[in-house]
Amino acid sequence: MRWLLLILAGLWATLGANVWFGVAPVYALPAGDAITNSRTLLRLATPISNESLRQLDRDLTSIEADLKYNRWSPVQGDIQRAQRWIERQRGAVIATLPTSDQEPVEQLFQHLQATLSDMSTQVALHIKGKDAATADYDAALTDLEAIESYFIDPQQFVQIPPEYAHLPVLTGRAQVALKTSAGEMVVTLDGYNAPLTAGNFADLVQRGFYDGIEFNRVEDFYVIQAGDPPGPAEGFTDPKTKQLRTIPLEIRIREQPQPIYGKTLEEAGFWDADPILPFSARGTVAMARGEDPNSASSQFFIFLAEPDLTPAGLNLIDGRYAVFGYITQGIETLDKLKLGDRIISAKLIAGQEHLHT
Repeated sequence: MRWLLLILAGLWATLGANVWFGVAPVYALPAGDAITNSRTLLRLATPISNESLRQLDRDLTSIEADLKYNRWSPVQGDIQRAQRWIERQRGAVIATLPTSDQEPVEQLFQHLQATLSDMSTQVALHIKGKDAATADYDAALTDLEAIESYFIDPQQFVQIPPEYAHLPVLTGRAQVALKTSAGEMVVTLDGYNAPLTAGNFADLVQRGFYDGIEFNRVEDFYVIQAGDPPGPAEGFTDPKTKQLRTIPLEIRIREQPQPIYGKTLEEAGFWDADPILPFSARGTVAMARGEDPNSASSQFFIFLAEPDLTPAGLNLIDGRYAVFGYITQGIETLDKLKLGDRIISAKLIAGQEHLHT
């Protein structure tokens, strides 16, 4: 098989004899501890220009690690900062919205306030309240995601280069339900930052391309790969053109308004830049490719490495492969998949209106 992956996480040096290793510097993940929550990564990748609202996001995000490690006092501090922000800033932030959107966002903030108040009560119980506090945190993120959806800035959307205008495009978020022989998962596709890569995948899902296809590579603690169709073809052959459809490498960094196409970050001179969609969460979904950066077609892989074992600065696949989404439900299925398991069905369950073919 020609499809090759570069997976080097931490001290691991090889995945197999058929894997191509280029010479590359160490790509830095976000400063400090890597963000390992896929929902947080997706929120931070949402095109929002309201910096005040971003501060609330940061305050809520800080709860996760403190709660995980039973740091009760810091969690209470995190909650209090978020509550103060809501009390002092929400009015001014809501006022920037169209009148028709202000009431539903106010209701979301009220629900978020109530959730944070209950979380504070549960945290005061320490370990006895941890499960309830964790559930509250998940509910708080749901409220925050809904709030942020009202503040998406269309001025930050990617402009597709003319040479790629013939390819499918996803202009927002979408969700794909992957039903496998080992269980079910939901992948959230990010068309805001990887519109061609996510669009290609969503289009293939809509065509039923992945239904019945085997997982042809399962490397414990590294990757799971699928998308190789039966027969000699190594990707998707467009029935209209009778040609193999390939898509360019597409990686967006925060320093640039548009993605970098056709080059790795190293080749483009951004060797120390942070991709907006990094490989810092277990369940990161990206396109497999050959040595040519523009050779991706249908094969994709799911990153398995435990985030705690891939600290910032030791991940060598960021900037070399195009991430286009994250598993946001059913992550436990990854532990059950084995070589030869199949994708029974792949269905686009949300975001169909964002797919343009």
